[in-house]
Amino acid sequence: MRLWSWFKRRFKRGGVIAVIRLEGVIATGGRLGGGINDQTMSPLIEKAFELGRLKAVALIINSPGGSPSQSSLLASRIIRLSEEKKVPVYAFCEDVAASGGYWLACSAEKIYADENTIVGSIGVISAGFGFHELISRQGIERRVYTSGEEKSMLDPFKPEKAEEIERLRLIQKAIHLNFKNFVASRRGEKIEGQDIFNGEIWESKRAKELGLIDGIGHLEPVLKEKFGKDIKFKKLDRKRSVFSRFGKASADGVFDAFVENIYFSKFRL
Repeated sequence: MRLWSWFKRRFKRGGVIAVIRLEGVIATGGRLGGGINDQTMSPLIEKAFELGRLKAVALIINSPGGSPSQSSLLASRIIRLSEEKKVPVYAFCEDVAASGGYWLACSAEKIYADENTIVGSIGVISAGFGFHELISRQGIERRVYTSGEEKSMLDPFKPEKAEEIERLRLIQKAIHLNFKNFVASRRGEKIEGQDIFNGEIWESKRAKELGLIDGIGHLEPVLKEKFGKDIKFKKLDRKRSVFSRFGKASADGVFDAFVENIYFSKFRL
């Protein structure tokens, strides 16, 4: 009887929800494999949709954004697998789901957030520095040879050119349009008539009013209410390198952490 009871609990009740954490800047990572990108996350995502008795996949998102290409690749993979396997996806946003982080959240059919989460930033940004005056004062001469007259476009060691800035803006507009179209296709009528594509960010209550998220709530309570108290959660984590497990960091790892801190800092108190 005990064995039968165990089988009933194990196989008849509830089901399984795969939980994947998407945290950090969205970019191809350094040597320690940091960052959210399609290469590092795809094995985990594929594995999640192969679990037995799978009822849903839950995404925990905590990202200020990053690469639009990696955001698109990951979101497209999640949507494709969800449709192929007929498994719903739910997103739960923590500190921030902004820019590419919100792009990832939109791969889910329902988006939830903590009441203090920052959401939005649907826009495109390019930033850099100009060093041409600095090297001139230091008596440094830079020599660049190219084949292709626009190969050194927006070189930080040369003065800006109006035509190069305009070319960059055209690229930004094209990527921004892709972002807007994706969000509109996923959120549909929920965001109709709302001015949300200007790069602005909002806290969760306002984000819900604007249709950017579906509710304020946390993973386990929300999903237990939807799937029953007997539902099981299977957390899937990326395999870390030997170096990262023992706290060793390469120059790439330190730089990745520095850049990530810059991305997150503007969303902190």
